[in-house]
Amino acid sequence: MNEVEDELIFLPLGGAGEIGMNLNLYGADGKWLMVDCGVTFADDHLPGIDLLTADPSFIAERSKDLVALALTHAHEDHIGAVAHLWPRLRCPIYATPFTAAMLRRKLAEVGLEGRVPLHIIDYGKAHQLGPFNVTWIGITHSIPEGSALAIRTRQGLILHSGDWKLDPEPLLGKATEADLFRAVGDEGVLALICDSTNVFNPGTSGSEAAVRDSLMKLVANRTGRVMVTTFASHVSRLSTLAKVAAAHDREVVLVGRSMWRAVEAAREAGYLKDLPKLLTDDEAAWIPRDKLLIIAAGAQGEGRGALARITFGDHPNVKLHAGDLVIFSSKIIPGNEKSVGRIINKLVTEGVEVLTERHAFVHVSGHPARDELRQLYEWIRPRIAIPVHGEAMHLVEHVKLAKSLGVPETVLVENGKVVRLAPGPAAIVDHVPVGRLALEGKTLIPTDSEVIRARRRMRDGGTVTITVVIDEDGALVEDPRVLALGLGNQDDLEAFAELRDTVVRDIERMSAKSLRDTSGVELTIRRSVNRVVRDGWGKRPLVEVQVIALPGRLATRALRAAGGGRRR
Repeated sequence: MNEVEDELIFLPLGGAGEIGMNLNLYGADGKWLMVDCGVTFADDHLPGIDLLTADPSFIAERSKDLVALALTHAHEDHIGAVAHLWPRLRCPIYATPFTAAMLRRKLAEVGLEGRVPLHIIDYGKAHQLGPFNVTWIGITHSIPEGSALAIRTRQGLILHSGDWKLDPEPLLGKATEADLFRAVGDEGVLALICDSTNVFNPGTSGSEAAVRDSLMKLVANRTGRVMVTTFASHVSRLSTLAKVAAAHDREVVLVGRSMWRAVEAAREAGYLKDLPKLLTDDEAAWIPRDKLLIIAAGAQGEGRGALARITFGDHPNVKLHAGDLVIFSSKIIPGNEKSVGRIINKLVTEGVEVLTERHAFVHVSGHPARDELRQLYEWIRPRIAIPVHGEAMHLVEHVKLAKSLGVPETVLVENGKVVRLAPGPAAIVDHVPVGRLALEGKTLIPTDSEVIRARRRMRDGGTVTITVVIDEDGALVEDPRVLALGLGNQDDLEAFAELRDTVVRDIERMSAKSLRDTSGVELTIRRSVNRVVRDGWGKRPLVEVQVIALPGRLATRALRAAGGGRRR
């Protein structure tokens, strides 16, 4: 695309047409401002991968013009990719105290602590970031210090909502600053870029205080262990659960590193000062079962999360038994239903009672329902509405809602679409390449990389490894060696003999000249083996072929060592 000069641009690289992996760009006067940099969960299509990030290539190529990364709050889908992508961005970062405390811990894990310019912002104070004058405005969410951003440019004022709700009784952090939002609306808002997650939900999202009252009743009179799983960063819910435990004479045990990191960050930022002592999981064994409330990470069914390890008996210190209670005090993120369902079914099979938001009032969303969206539009009165943070059906419905509320212009956007906000009418004027990167251990790789494709083939079709040793004349020194894993009946000797015979026939049909090209030999054998396996087993395995060509003397020694070998 042409570089931004006179136009005001909005460009999402992640988070538009999906829930999670938020990465938004604003362009003005040749410079760029990034808002949020998050991750999303991988699905079964990417074996061995837990998290994904947006591909930042577009802005990484323009990093000299990236003035800052502004963070709206500390959820993983908004800050989880920062530590992994920052080396390609090299820009200063601006965040509230709690968000910064959470981020510092992530940076430390990858050796970036102290190397990233991280600035703590003041609510209501304008921060000049290149051509962007940015003010953080407090708004309630399911985490402390949720923020909307008022972004002022010479071409107009943008309100980026971040994730939000209108909680009349927030238990931690700032309440929504309604007067500031009204003042922004009175100033004249060019565009509102807004959360769409709960656009189909009527009414309001509910209050954290009401969840506390409900959990108080659900935990009362329980005689076994009670375990609650929720998002580790949901500090308000952690505070709620600690108070529920105290009311019922139970000790609180935190299980999962992410839980402890969130508590440490919250205390660093001035929250949770009145919390009772929290016990580690190795202390849980000494507490009577009816005197314990366990708070465990892994509410989305993550395979290596604390909840999964406890459920399947892999945790060294925490065990559940028939008669215990597990409460899922969280929403299941779309795409995680199978992994969560696997855990729930295992718990129920073991006689553990399970409560989710389908069975009891144990959770409220951190995102606005329709009445809350209407309220924000009444305050802001934007000329342009651009829904984000939702799948396609959410964005389409949000556009309909905005039009019904009298918004003059709406834009239905998806990742990679370049939206001109000014001058002139809002419109999609270009598109840029977008993609996803998979977090593979400590590195990032494209989701269409050979590593992922090979892993998928191994999972779905097994693997076949063929080792062939030939001498300088191209004769087999010994029978081909065949190793097949995850493929058919491992005791089917005839089938594996057919594979070996196929390789032998391929070798015998090739000329001496052809056999000198080991890569060509490997390709021929690979094709033949694939055909035999496809016809015999109906599978497409990952086939690896190794051809070892030995000089005359080594071949003779190998032949003798093999007891005569196959042929000469």
